Amino acid sequence: MSLSDLMDAAANPAPLITAPGDLTVSFEFFPPKTEKMHENLWTAIRRLAPLNPSFMSVTYGAGGSTRERTHATVTAIQTETGIPAAAHLTCVAATKEEIDEIARSYWDAGIRHIVALRGDPPPRADGTGGLGGRGYEPHPGGYAYAADLVAGLRRIGDFDISVACFPEVHPEAPSAQIDLDNLKRKVDAGANRAISQFFFDVDAFLRFRDKAAAAGIHVPMVPGILPILNFTKAAEMGEKCNTAIPAWMRDLFDGLDEAPETRHLVAATVAIEQCRYLEKHGVKQFHFYTMNRADLTVAICHMLGVRAGR
Repeated sequence: MSLSDLMDAAANPAPLITAPGDLTVSFEFFPPKTEKMHENLWTAIRRLAPLNPSFMSVTYGAGGSTRERTHATVTAIQTETGIPAAAHLTCVAATKEEIDEIARSYWDAGIRHIVALRGDPPPRADGTGGLGGRGYEPHPGGYAYAADLVAGLRRIGDFDISVACFPEVHPEAPSAQIDLDNLKRKVDAGANRAISQFFFDVDAFLRFRDKAAAAGIHVPMVPGILPILNFTKAAEMGEKCNTAIPAWMRDLFDGLDEAPETRHLVAATVAIEQCRYLEKHGVKQFHFYTMNRADLTVAICHMLGVRAGR
């Protein structure tokens, strides 16, 4: 999708292809570290819950660093909103027995959806390791990779299990084919869906979806959409997770660092057109990385026909 495609779409918006209610959305949050962040999180949750998402997920810090806060946030979301909550669970820094105990505690709390991930170790003091840092080593006695974790969860309970996929290849994968083979192992182990890393090249996602189907992967492939709150940080995240930042996108956000209102309008337009283009090609589910903010996601969902009371 080029800059001219985006501008043409913005100038001549196509009607929604699906009727209201045909699209489903889900939202991702991260556990808060401070009281102010806690307030921001719950402001976002309360604004987004009326959109009736299929689920709300909560991330898990590198090295399992937010384990307790993730558990508390997940259970609170489900208890206070009635929306199904999904807990991220990783393989790092824990034995199989420890992870199984965490999974059982979620089951006992009524949490039935797990986002099963290999996970990334925390960055080392020298800056190596972490996401894309090629510093991952399976924990002794732990689940080595996400496929192993999925199989372990299946032995514990009838969880609804999501896994990650990477339209532009995982930064540590030796090749696109090896990355795709790894996704198939996760699905064969019992995953119900794959949620993608965020991306901005929508054609890259569609090509990946087609390759996955050709490889015998037939679970839903849900695109992860990142509304851009801060372009510089989004670009830094993209570099770490092997997400390409198109030149036209850099041009769109150029000069907007000190113009937040204009930047948010541009960000909403970019995400809306991403979703419209994907919808045109048969995508019916979207997962939004909210960064614990609601405004952009609410606006995007509104334009897609996902609104409170519908």
